[in-house]
Amino acid sequence: MAGFELAPGPLAGAVEARLARWQREDTAGRLWRRDHTVWFAEDRPELTDRLGWLDLPEAMVSRLGELEALAHGVLADGVERVVLLGMGGSSLAPEVFERVLGNAPGHPALEVLDSTHPGTVARLSAAVDPARTLFVVASKSGGTVETLSFFRHFWKLLEGRPDRGRHFVAITDPGSGLERLARERGFRAVVLAPPDVGGRFSALCPFGLAPAALIGVALPRLLASAREAAVAHRDGAAPGFALGALLGEAALAGRDKLILLTSPGLAAFPAWLEQLIAESLGKEGRGVVPVAGEVLRAPSWYGEHRVFVRLGLAGEGDDATERALAALERAGHPVARIELGDPLELGAEMFRWELATAMAGSILGVNPFDQPDVQAAKEAAKRAMAGEAGGEAPEAVPVEDPARVAAALDRWAGTVETGCYVAVQAFLEPSQGTAAALGTLRRALGERLGVPVTAGWGPRYLHSTGQLHKGGPASGRFLQLVDRPAADVPIPETSHTFGHLIAAQAAGDASALAARGRILLRLDLGANPGAALGELAERIAGRS
Repeated sequence: MAGFELAPGPLAGAVEARLARWQREDTAGRLWRRDHTVWFAEDRPELTDRLGWLDLPEAMVSRLGELEALAHGVLADGVERVVLLGMGGSSLAPEVFERVLGNAPGHPALEVLDSTHPGTVARLSAAVDPARTLFVVASKSGGTVETLSFFRHFWKLLEGRPDRGRHFVAITDPGSGLERLARERGFRAVVLAPPDVGGRFSALCPFGLAPAALIGVALPRLLASAREAAVAHRDGAAPGFALGALLGEAALAGRDKLILLTSPGLAAFPAWLEQLIAESLGKEGRGVVPVAGEVLRAPSWYGEHRVFVRLGLAGEGDDATERALAALERAGHPVARIELGDPLELGAEMFRWELATAMAGSILGVNPFDQPDVQAAKEAAKRAMAGEAGGEAPEAVPVEDPARVAAALDRWAGTVETGCYVAVQAFLEPSQGTAAALGTLRRALGERLGVPVTAGWGPRYLHSTGQLHKGGPASGRFLQLVDRPAADVPIPETSHTFGHLIAAQAAGDASALAARGRILLRLDLGANPGAALGELAERIAGRS
């Protein structure tokens, strides 16, 4: 398994005491026996019935033949591109597998569609060759609005093809509406997932493994690493328990910002970690805020609100990063270092973080397997789609009024205090250029405000960090960015468009945040969001 070094600094006493208590109380044994008292005195919905992830490294071995047969059939039919239609736990693990492990020679490329921006849907539609494309429709519940909207669009795009159904595969839970739809419409395959595994814990079940098989990932080796980790973590002395103790005790002590640093080969991994940590722990006013992609600064720049974790691949050492981490450690900041000897140890690392997150939930007194605040934004979005009153989303300030933008920014920035974090919510078309502009904006906000800054694409983040934003600590300050798409795309079999959908999702989340008293600024970047982002970063940096 991967190397693990922990330097908890001022948290050493609390972490050691927690680990000793877990040993005395046989917490590892109770976890594997599905004992609800690891978390609460009484069992609860979505608690012990969501512990199937513990068995996946072993249980999925029996599914390898099914998944490999699917992949061989797709290859034999000349498929060159796999487009995964899914959100959150149904899409993040496949994306990480593709970016970290890559595509085997001769296997299809993988593209994940998790943006409802009409520009993104139109771009992908123009790029795909229907004869050479397989669409994977992935939804645990079978009713995810984005996923079904994507499906309806591409089903219509392939209208008239006699083999239309063979260009679609469904991954879902048994008995879901998606399973019924897939069988009715003659999908190539329906891959069923274990119902006792929650979405963000589903990387090592068919939601992660089926797309990985399609692109040629060596699943036996991936699962073997996960099995090794699972066996090791039957002992409470295994590193996942120490990592969980660090996360939980740090959050109790006010160090609830988890700074995730990676070597180049693992740069995509935090996208999966963000959902796992934020959605599992961000509730009841508590939580851990995962922050990826930050530039390390001198120790004197930081307060006492952060924990630093460096994730690296062997052979990708970075002297500058190690010097910075050593300086942080000497200054009393908690630091953990994790090194994977091989990219396929990702299976073990995912299992370790799942266990650590579950154990951190026991320290914080939250259920790591539910998501009680996610539904609020969905309901508000439904009301907005229906044109109903009741969505109190703040008005989006248009960039065409620079005086209003400047005044609104100053008021919003004035609410940021020590211990806060900023979340940029970008309901924009994802592209390399826009991502670079968002990165510049993040850095400008961090420099001006002196707090961690996260950024997420909407609606993708709603299925990842959205639970934390609404249910976690009230220390978030939210900057929501929307635009005005040049063209719209209808959603077949409905009366709506993707433009309506993304606008309703943005307004719905803003309404849900406002209802919880969160501090939010909405900006309308107009028809040229790339240029507007640049101007916004300049303004925040004080250069305009």
